[in-house]
Amino acid sequence: MQFAHPLPWWLAAVIAVALAVALALAYRRPLVPLAAGRRAALVSLRALSLAALVLFLLRPVRLLPPASTRGAIVPILIDTSRSMRLTDGTGESRLARAAAVAEQVLLPALSRDFDVVVQQVGDGVAPATLDALSPQARRSDLAAGLEALRERYRGQPVAGIVLISDGGDTSASPRSAGPSGPPVYMVGVGASGGRDREIVGVAIGDPKLDQASVDLRVSAVASGYGRAPFEIRLLADGVVVDTRRVAPVADGTPVDELFTVSPNAQAPTVFTAEIPAGDGEEALENNVRSVLASPAGRRRRVLMIEGAPGYEHAFLRRALGLDPVLEIDSVTRKGANEEGEDTFFVQGASRRVGVLASGFPSRREDLFAYDAIAIADVEADFFTRDQLGRLSDFVSERGGGLLVLGGRSFDRHGLPGTPLEPVLPVELNDRRGVLHVAREGVSLAPNKVALTFEGEMHPVTRLGDTPEQTRKLWAALPALAGTAAMGAPRPGATVLAVAASAGGLSPVIAVQRFGQGRSMVFAGEASWRWKMMLPSTDRTYEMFWRHALRWLSGPAPDPVSITVPDAAEPGDTVAIGVQVRDAAFIPVSDAGVDATLTKPDGTAVPLVVGRDDAAGLGRFSAPFRPEAPGVYRVRAEARRGATLLGRGDAWLYVGGADREFADPRLNEGFLQRAANASGGRYVPAGEAASIVPLLRTIVPRDAVLERRDLWHRPWAFGVVLALLVGEWTLRRRWGLR
Repeated sequence: MQFAHPLPWWLAAVIAVALAVALALAYRRPLVPLAAGRRAALVSLRALSLAALVLFLLRPVRLLPPASTRGAIVPILIDTSRSMRLTDGTGESRLARAAAVAEQVLLPALSRDFDVVVQQVGDGVAPATLDALSPQARRSDLAAGLEALRERYRGQPVAGIVLISDGGDTSASPRSAGPSGPPVYMVGVGASGGRDREIVGVAIGDPKLDQASVDLRVSAVASGYGRAPFEIRLLADGVVVDTRRVAPVADGTPVDELFTVSPNAQAPTVFTAEIPAGDGEEALENNVRSVLASPAGRRRRVLMIEGAPGYEHAFLRRALGLDPVLEIDSVTRKGANEEGEDTFFVQGASRRVGVLASGFPSRREDLFAYDAIAIADVEADFFTRDQLGRLSDFVSERGGGLLVLGGRSFDRHGLPGTPLEPVLPVELNDRRGVLHVAREGVSLAPNKVALTFEGEMHPVTRLGDTPEQTRKLWAALPALAGTAAMGAPRPGATVLAVAASAGGLSPVIAVQRFGQGRSMVFAGEASWRWKMMLPSTDRTYEMFWRHALRWLSGPAPDPVSITVPDAAEPGDTVAIGVQVRDAAFIPVSDAGVDATLTKPDGTAVPLVVGRDDAAGLGRFSAPFRPEAPGVYRVRAEARRGATLLGRGDAWLYVGGADREFADPRLNEGFLQRAANASGGRYVPAGEAASIVPLLRTIVPRDAVLERRDLWHRPWAFGVVLALLVGEWTLRRRWGLR
């Protein structure tokens, strides 16, 4: 019930007080003495009379649903995506079953009470006729389709929406109809079982550096085949490079296989994992998944700073200097001159030697020109506090890598307590440490290094193709001359190797992410023994240090860096991001950015780059809609006025996976969630008729309700008259006029 003339709360309060005062005065001093009960009865009758008069003066009305649902709309939405072509072994496609449900069950029953419209949903929503439906849509964006349909009929009386689908929603950010819209009734078509083998995922490590082996992990699942083994083939640019025969633990259990691959250093490499078709398998599109390995980037620049000459420096610089991926500059403190000032031996590229003459780059941009810094055997007073802070910024802001090694770097005169200590993955002041077990039942000789479980798989310490081979290589290494005492690892850090010490096992190799960059400590002394005490053909020493510096320097971005989506399909609208910084890696928001996209056919087209930088972080973006699968290349150039800030490029692979056939079984979970969220219901196709009576009982949210006045009804006047007559009768009986 509502009122045609509602009163504000303050006026209602004033009227209530006035009525109370009037009642109190009316029977405060009656002419004839009254008992308490008689006075209460008279006051109550007068109060009810006055309240009824005020109530009816406000015109109470009752809102009633329309007498008929005729005119209310019921859209029937049919999924026409490609997964609806599957037959589930019945010989009839899912789309044909959906059309039959709509034509034979829903339309005849609903058309008697509603205005029924048939729509199709795939890439978008469009009108449809049942005899012209075709499962050709590249995706089934069901959530967006429901939202678009709600907007289309906003303000009109919609009793409910019926969606017939297999639930294979491929929305980038799934949404569902909420309680503010019409209820959605989901009708599921398809089988929740069936036989299918699928490549679920392909993940590859960072292949930016030349001559680097990369881990490629393939996840696959087989359903409906029990524990029957199947084959996984790995192809590089269409050529088979490895084949594995795997057997799942149980039906539907994922299988993970790790491959070691070597991408092309000069051009992007497309790695494809595929499973041959199985007996009775219908959805073959999900048997294949591809991933792109970008070609090697520029050489990584590394600065080595050592407190004094020594064997470690000589062996380490020689090992890294022969790596074609790394460009090494080194600074070694020789001693003091006649004035007592430190002197340095500098080796490196001629264009950078001048800035290293004082032992450390004096400007931020000179330091940030490197991708990684290696510090060995230095005391705290080797650097000024400002230089230590700049090294911390080098890791956290620039995204560079930091390696600290050498016993003097970790003792009480070294880096403990400096601004650089938080960057490192272990505590330097707390030498109690935390014990780490390499493998159960393994006892280590003094200073003998053993890997942890994490170290067997980490790119820094993984020297073999398999964990077993890696363990054997590390077990064959000679003991170190000594190890520095390390504290506990920081939260988020990873201990890769340990060694026996007086208190048990102590971290020797540990890594962590810090801000945008990475850091690593090596607490061993005289790792050159791994080179001198093994045959000259053994390459373990070189492999370890090259892996370490490559891992540290690999993610360091250039001043102009480009980000592309990990996975895209033809027809997707993707955003290509460009971040612009100057030589000191300070974001530049007022830069001019030009970007070019090269398509798989070699055609180059310009991209429209806009500023995407509300926080002043130097970010720009360019929308792009690829229409064909293949490898795309993006190049960007940024300038501030006439000054070139930098160039960058990136590769994007479109069509590496078909989202439409990812787990092609009936997805009842999505259908149930979307129906429940909207106040509707989910039913399988065989029970579609059950939603017809439910729709008939629903009043459309946008329907116009009937307003029926209550104040001028005969019973309303009868109530007021009865109250007044009752009070008058009692007054006369009890001697009042």
